[in-house]
Amino acid sequence: MDKNFAVRQPNTDDEQEIDLLELARVIWKKIWIVAIGFIVGAVLAFCITKFFITPQYKATSSIFVFSKSTSLESLASIQIQNNLTGDYQYISMQRDTLEDVIDELALDTTYEKLKATVSITNPSNTHVLEIAATNPNPVISANIANSLAEKVRESISDIMNTDKPSVVQRAVVPEKKTSPSTTKNTMIGALAAAVVIIGIITVKYLLDDTIKTDEDVRKYLQLDTLAQIPYIKGMEERSKASSGLLKQAKRSQASGGSKTAGKRAAK
Repeated sequence: MDKNFAVRQPNTDDEQEIDLLELARVIWKKIWIVAIGFIVGAVLAFCITKFFITPQYKATSSIFVFSKSTSLESLASIQIQNNLTGDYQYISMQRDTLEDVIDELALDTTYEKLKATVSITNPSNTHVLEIAATNPNPVISANIANSLAEKVRESISDIMNTDKPSVVQRAVVPEKKTSPSTTKNTMIGALAAAVVIIGIITVKYLLDDTIKTDEDVRKYLQLDTLAQIPYIKGMEERSKASSGLLKQAKRSQASGGSKTAGKRAAK
C-alpha cells in the first residue's frame, strides 16, 4: 500500500477518559440544580422526621453484679464474678425474665418485640450491668428498665444461689427523646439529594457523546477541523424575522402589481 495514502483509523477502544476538570465545570454550571435538590432534600427529611417518625425515649437502670456477701478481700470471689459477668448478661435476656416484665407491667407486646427494645451491657472495667429500655412512651421506658433490673436481680439470685445484686441506679423518666435526630436526618437528606443530582449530572455527561468542539472531533473521529462556524445567539430569530419581512414584501409587491394591471385593463 502506498504510504502517501494513509487513513487515520477511528479509535475503537471502549475505554473512555474522564476529564475531571470538564466534569467539574459541567457540575458548576448546574450548581443551582444541586442547590435546589439540597434544599428540597433537607425539607423532605425534616418533615418526614418531624411528622412521620415516632420519637423514642430511652431509660437506663444499673445493678452491681457483686452480691452483698462478696468480700472485697476475697480475690477468688472477685475473679469468679469477673468471669460471670457475661453469664449474667445472657441470663438477663432469657424468655422467662422478659415475660415476667410483660406480665408485671401488663404490656401489650411479645417477648420478641420487647427483646428488640432492651439492651444489657457491661461497661468496660466495671462490675456493673446497665439495663436500657426504649419506648415511644417515656414513662413506660423507665418502668421497663426498673422492672427488668429487678427481674434480673431475682434471676441471678435464683440461678447462682447467691444474694441479689445491689441496685446502683434506678431509671428515671427521660425528658428528651433519644431518636430520631431531626438535625442529623435533615443533613443526611440534604446531602443525599445533592449527591443523587450530582450523580445524574455525571451520568448524563458520561453518556453524552455528541460532538461540540474541535477537540471532540479529534477525540471521536480522529480528524482535524479545517474551520469553525461560530454560533451567534439570536441568529435564528433574526433569520425568521427577516424571512417573514421578505414574504410580506413579496405579497405587497404582488398585490400592487395586480392593482396596476387592473387599472390598465379598465382604461
